[in-house]
Amino acid sequence: MPITTPELKAQYIAVAEGRHGDPFSILGPRVIGGRTVVRTFQPEAKSIVLKDGQGASLGLMEKGHAAGLFELTVNGDCSDYRLEITTVEGNTYVSDDAYRFASPLGELDLHLLGEGAHHSLYEKMGAHVVSLQGVEGTHFAVWAPNAKRVSVIGDFNNWDGRRHTMRLHSPNGIWDIFIPGVGDDAYYKFELLDAQGVLLPLKTDPLAHYYEGPPGNASRVYSSQYHWTDEHWMSARTQAPSLDKPISIYEVHLGSWRRDHSGNERPLTYREHATQLIEYTKDMGFTHIELLPVTEHPFDGSWGYQPIGLYAPTQRFGEPDEFRYFVDACHAQGLGVIIDWVPAHFPRDEHGLVQFDGTALYEHADPRRGEHRDWGTLIFNYGRREVSNYLIANALYWIEEFHIDGLRVDAVASMLYLDYSREEGEWLPNEHGGNENLEAVEFLRKLNELVHAQGAVTFAEESTSWPGVSHPTYSGGLGFTYKWNMGWMNDTLRYMSEDPINRRHHHDLLTFGLVYAFNENFMLPLSHDEVVHGKRSLLGRMPGDDWQQFANLRTYYGFMFGHPGKKLLFMGNEFAQPEEWNHDRSLNWHVLDTPQHAGVSNLVRDLNNAYTQVAALHEIDFEHSGFEWIDYQDREASVVAWIRRARDGSIVVCVSNFTPVVRGNYTLGVPHSGAFKTLLNTDDKFYGGSGIRPAELLESQPNACHGFESSITLTLPPLATLMLVPEV
Repeated sequence: MPITTPELKAQYIAVAEGRHGDPFSILGPRVIGGRTVVRTFQPEAKSIVLKDGQGASLGLMEKGHAAGLFELTVNGDCSDYRLEITTVEGNTYVSDDAYRFASPLGELDLHLLGEGAHHSLYEKMGAHVVSLQGVEGTHFAVWAPNAKRVSVIGDFNNWDGRRHTMRLHSPNGIWDIFIPGVGDDAYYKFELLDAQGVLLPLKTDPLAHYYEGPPGNASRVYSSQYHWTDEHWMSARTQAPSLDKPISIYEVHLGSWRRDHSGNERPLTYREHATQLIEYTKDMGFTHIELLPVTEHPFDGSWGYQPIGLYAPTQRFGEPDEFRYFVDACHAQGLGVIIDWVPAHFPRDEHGLVQFDGTALYEHADPRRGEHRDWGTLIFNYGRREVSNYLIANALYWIEEFHIDGLRVDAVASMLYLDYSREEGEWLPNEHGGNENLEAVEFLRKLNELVHAQGAVTFAEESTSWPGVSHPTYSGGLGFTYKWNMGWMNDTLRYMSEDPINRRHHHDLLTFGLVYAFNENFMLPLSHDEVVHGKRSLLGRMPGDDWQQFANLRTYYGFMFGHPGKKLLFMGNEFAQPEEWNHDRSLNWHVLDTPQHAGVSNLVRDLNNAYTQVAALHEIDFEHSGFEWIDYQDREASVVAWIRRARDGSIVVCVSNFTPVVRGNYTLGVPHSGAFKTLLNTDDKFYGGSGIRPAELLESQPNACHGFESSITLTLPPLATLMLVPEV
């Protein structure tokens, strides 16, 4: 007999109107006095026959509410049943009822989730195709502690928020439900009511593994079927990172590296990149590919730096398993893969994390802590354990699930300082009255410890003098493996933009980086940030006529590859892209048909080969013992000379002439007697230079110079860097 009490009737009405926050308390099987009452909400049903697990009829369910609530009381246990539904259109089908299944989340999972200590968060939260009691379906779980009601809506339930309202685990704010029959490629969102019962904007899944393409923004159920083939690579990676290995990174924006010119100028897919990009990068001698953020993001113009789907490779270039294929293919060719990762902030798009359950859940409520006004974004609340866990688990997700070798952490400075880009009165000090974000510091230290434990490395894009960014956490550092040397990049590019006749007045810009070069594990970045927003291309920033611009750039690259620190070049820099980078179109590959651009490409290839093969150029990057000045004071000639050393005592002598003047009979002190030969000359005709070169062999003389007992005399080519090695 349906609806026997006013209280039950009120609950029926709440379910039918989508206001009930705990439908598991009324729907599904309920044992009452040795009998089982089965209730279900099926708004499209005209009639429902309840059947047992073997398909036998248990009776016609009675309609308890006109909106589609049905119930039937049967004798004994009825935990295994099916619903034979006849719709108002006359169609009949058999369905499992989501409300007869218990939650697959175990007590340990719920405890760790509540404590913010579940580092495999992605295995339990989000959407996962599973089998419960022999029934295939998808388990959905989401964190929304302040919501009154959370429902899964999708193409499997007509986007009706009344159909699959989730179960709340109240101690930790996790909502979950298993929906039978839902499988891969189902489109879904979460529909939430805030604490006052107000319907919020529909939300995508914060842990979705795949997304609908624009203009839609639904999450998609996705299960990986990929079988990795990089066991040897991963086994070798479990060892501690070796700082004496060469790292030369090719930084790439997948959407604009190269486009398919056969039709609509579309970007290449992950699989196409796995052939073309890898082959090119390998040929150019780089050791790693770094990708601008591949996490899902709504706006192309953000280049991925305003992500919403942190757990999903963007669908722009294919499915997640196709991205796995790309990484696997990189490893097969000996290339490491780094992704830019953005834990500093997130966009305000209403379908994302902002006010997720009607409250400032992922962000700070106070705008003095929670807003990046410059970027129009919101700052993660690192002091909330669930948020910190969400981000740390995300970092581990990319390492575990996609075999990523390193994370370049974006905008670290904005995380470290509470007053970052804020005026007085626009920020709140920490508990000690300082401007350090102590919660972010703790988060970054924990992040780096856990990432290193997985055999991966981290790079900090950090532009301030914060001490110990790449020092171990046990010594008080932040624990990053490497730090981008933004000071070196800014100073040297300022120097290179000066007319050579004026460079003698700015000589310190060239040499100052060696004052602090060994304070951190530095990387020398010529990144995408230096070729956008009106800064021009690197070639365009070089002074002089056409010949001098190319010669300046070649000199600069030679100086960079001889300088202590790991290397990074943004795509297009390696062949002197003539125009500023535009994310909406391909690089100017056609310029490689001209000798000057092809010459720069040849130079970068040879610089990479020399850098990776000659130990003195990479082995001791972070210690004083790997570097020694020969002469840094010749500002009138704008010449600098130095020595790079390897642990076995082998050396490379580097000298850069930053003027277009040929300097004959130039004398350099050298650390020992004997002959020297040219390893690389950026003025070689093969690189587009004038072809002026030192003698084939440079015999040292017992003439003291620059503090050394021996010296060599040579001709310095104009606007050129030379690398010299002892003749064996």
